Amino acid sequence: MPERKKRNWKEYNESLVRRGELLFDTDFLSGWGRELRSLNKGKEGARYRYPNSLMSMLAAIHVYLLPYRELEGFVRMFAGHVEGLKVPDYTTMWWRISRVKVELDPSVDPKEDVTIAVDSTGIKVSNHGDWIRHVWMVKRPFIKVHLAVDVKTGKILSMEVTKEEVRDGEMLVPMVEQASSSANVTRLLGDGAYDSRANFRFLHEKGIEPVIKVRKDASAHAYGCMPRKLVALEQLDDYERWKRRRGYGQRARVESAISSFKRTFGEHVSSVKWKSIVNELLVKASVYNLFVGMNP
Repeated sequence: MPERKKRNWKEYNESLVRRGELLFDTDFLSGWGRELRSLNKGKEGARYRYPNSLMSMLAAIHVYLLPYRELEGFVRMFAGHVEGLKVPDYTTMWWRISRVKVELDPSVDPKEDVTIAVDSTGIKVSNHGDWIRHVWMVKRPFIKVHLAVDVKTGKILSMEVTKEEVRDGEMLVPMVEQASSSANVTRLLGDGAYDSRANFRFLHEKGIEPVIKVRKDASAHAYGCMPRKLVALEQLDDYERWKRRRGYGQRARVESAISSFKRTFGEHVSSVKWKSIVNELLVKASVYNLFVGMNP
């Protein structure tokens, strides 16, 4: 059994300290005027007074630390160091942040082969707690977040947000297509929720190896899908050997990412409108990837 790698706690502690530096990135100051000129070129109506880079920084601070009203007070504190900066009110921040375009992980090497693990988790739309729901018999819906995680780096390569009734298997195609737009995905790890002939056919057409657990009562017949038949035969013959040969245990990386994501940002969203909810979760995923990239 290989020896477990020991963590360098000094480097790990320093990476946590640097998260504060990452959130308060002052690079936007140097290109303030140039970015505003680009934003306002040919724009009709009121002109932008704040660059997108400022709003991206405030979005990261908002999802990790501060609600919008407190965020306005935060901007007031450093506004004195930016000549001519009029502090935006919290409604302006909300309007701009909700429209920030998010790139989950700009550091992906498109030439490197990537193995992704997929899974989903539930996120609450409020933080009132289970006690209130139990006492008052109030059923509050939750949303589902579907993730595809790079098993090597632990970063989130794609995210889809749906209502709670959407099944996991239905979201495999959009997750893979999103991840494949920035990375060279060659293998996919998934549990039995992703076992369907349509998914196996799609992965085969994309040239992606399917490492998906089939159902216990899976048929050994192809029924028009030979890739699934081959996987089913291998698992039915010796499931434990299949797990070792195909590296199915690496699927735990997506479960670890989900646990870490919730510990970092909580298990609920503060946004109310659907578009804002999706954007909030995408910003959180982007910040999460930056944090993961800083860990030694």
